[in-house]
Amino acid sequence: MEKETIKKNLLEDAKTLVNQEMLNDFRVKYLGKKGIVTELSKEMKDLDGEGKRELGKTIQELKSLVEETIFTVGKELHDKALKERLEKEAIDISLPAIPVVEGGLHPLTKVVEEIEDIFVSMGYDVVEGPEVEEDLYNFEKLNLPKGHPARDAQDSFYIEDESILLRTQTSPVQARVMDANEEKGPIRIICPGKTYRRDDDDATHSHQFTQIEGLVVDETISIADLKGTLEIALKKLFGSQREIRFRPSFFPFTEPSLEVDISCFKCGGTGCSLCKETGWIEILGSGMVHPNVLRNCGYDPEKYTGFAFGLGPERIAMLKYGINDIRSFYTNDFRFLGEFKRKDGDR
Repeated sequence: MEKETIKKNLLEDAKTLVNQEMLNDFRVKYLGKKGIVTELSKEMKDLDGEGKRELGKTIQELKSLVEETIFTVGKELHDKALKERLEKEAIDISLPAIPVVEGGLHPLTKVVEEIEDIFVSMGYDVVEGPEVEEDLYNFEKLNLPKGHPARDAQDSFYIEDESILLRTQTSPVQARVMDANEEKGPIRIICPGKTYRRDDDDATHSHQFTQIEGLVVDETISIADLKGTLEIALKKLFGSQREIRFRPSFFPFTEPSLEVDISCFKCGGTGCSLCKETGWIEILGSGMVHPNVLRNCGYDPEKYTGFAFGLGPERIAMLKYGINDIRSFYTNDFRFLGEFKRKDGDR
């Protein structure tokens, strides 16, 4: 059969294809084992070199035409079938939608972000550090050498001998920042993160908890700067009507050291179960950076002074939201977490 005759018949057959079955028959008719184009290939053995080249060219043209027809018609049939199916399966938009359960910020995340916002607005940088820490930064550079009695109060998770441990506080981040500051210039940072101690879990203790510690180092920093900073921060956190009280205390890495209380926001200072009838609630520890800490981190305590403070977001969240068990933060109870879903205006 001549090339032009095959091509003419092929195009005529293509006009009759109205379904997938007919398209399959068309493919078999021309490209099947006994198809018209396939049969042409068998004539190759009887031709010379020039004849084979001409026949090969013809076969390739016909195969391309058949394949193009199959692709084009196949796409048309698919699009037509899809359109018909969509018309039959139209979505009734009047039906009620499937409810979507919205998430929200975890109460600890809300508190941490609120505290970060307060101190960032005061010019502080937020810095993070490793949770698996060296004893050098966790204790020694913070004026807690080996054998220091204060280490007994921080039962630690040691990983490698007594040189690597899960950090017991976020203070090592402060030591690392001071150590890495080659110019030994001013520092103003807060360090949020998880910490670990070998506490027995109960309503007020957890082996894992969150801390946010702050550090300011500069020339002429005084205890007045510490008190003014904390008064501003705590009033933003708990309300401008809160009174702030400072009490002397002891921490190995600060001297002098101060405990900071706020007037009870439940009873207004008159005494209740929340403040244990004292009118005051202990919030955080603070103090002036010990000269040994400055010296251990390469700062000259004759030139530089600084203050540091540390607070627990769990304790603040428990006070702000009336939570009476610290374990509630870590049990992933949807009933509990559902109380803190994001509201309009919340971060």
